[in-house]
Amino acid sequence: MATVVLTPDQLDGQAARLHDTQAWQQIVTGWEHTAAEPAPAPGRLGAMLPDRVHLWRRVGQSELRPSVHLGYARQILAEWGWQNTPYRLRNARGARCVCGAMVSAHRLGYGSLDTMDRAGAWLITELRAQGWPGLIGPWNRHPGRTAADALALVDATIRRASLAGQ
Repeated sequence: MATVVLTPDQLDGQAARLHDTQAWQQIVTGWEHTAAEPAPAPGRLGAMLPDRVHLWRRVGQSELRPSVHLGYARQILAEWGWQNTPYRLRNARGARCVCGAMVSAHRLGYGSLDTMDRAGAWLITELRAQGWPGLIGPWNRHPGRTAADALALVDATIRRASLAGQ
């Protein structure tokens, strides 16, 4: 039997159609009552699904400090992988760039848009402290950049924001 290879856009479309079905709604209904706390990152399959499929997690989520939001973004980078494709928040396998990890953390229900914006401002502050004059995207895709560099940047930003009470 031949395997069909989908493009990222085709995969996003299929996942979106799945999300809109009654069967999917029955699957996710009541999940908040079956476990003490939902896992922040729902495994490799969750990494490949488009972020909009995770919007159901936003219901009832409280506001977070930017350092906590960045902690969830770090977990996404560590579990789902890091990528540096220009102008892509994620690749077909679900790996995220630094900005993509922050967007995913928000869409998984960890912090508001304001929290994500403040976390981004803390990342820029840390980049400036490290001597990088540009934005996060160009830093992420700079030649020679590694996943370890991305995790170290997020770790340093978490420390900086935490020390400031944020």
